[in-house]
Amino acid sequence: QMQLAESGGGLVQAGDSLRLSCVASGRTYSGAIMAWFRQAPGKEREFVAAISWSGADTAYAESVKGRFTISRDNAKNTVYLQMNSLKPEDTAVYYCAARDYGSVYQSRDRYSDWGQGTQVTVSS
Repeated sequence: QMQLAESGGGLVQAGDSLRLSCVASGRTYSGAIMAWFRQAPGKEREFVAAISWSGADTAYAESVKGRFTISRDNAKNTVYLQMNSLKPEDTAVYYCAARDYGSVYQSRDRYSDWGQGTQVTVSS
């Protein structure tokens, strides 16, 4: 199993930016598809963004397109989520997820490994 550790969350104001990081350890990271999901209080966990091993393929939820950017540094076993123009509705616990291979899936059922999450709170 791959261990995933998120960091970078915090309390910011609307319009601010944050960059989340997720460091992978444990079983091989090579080839893994990485993704970010989020879960707001009382809501289901939802897809945010995903990225292929090479970085050539990415996918985004409609609600974050144009504001969030997913990237990865395979030499550091790390995936990032740059979040700009944050809105109060972006408030949630953000989770990093991974799967061995495949495509940039948007369903949480496709991912086998999960981090513990990092809280992002955006005040208005």
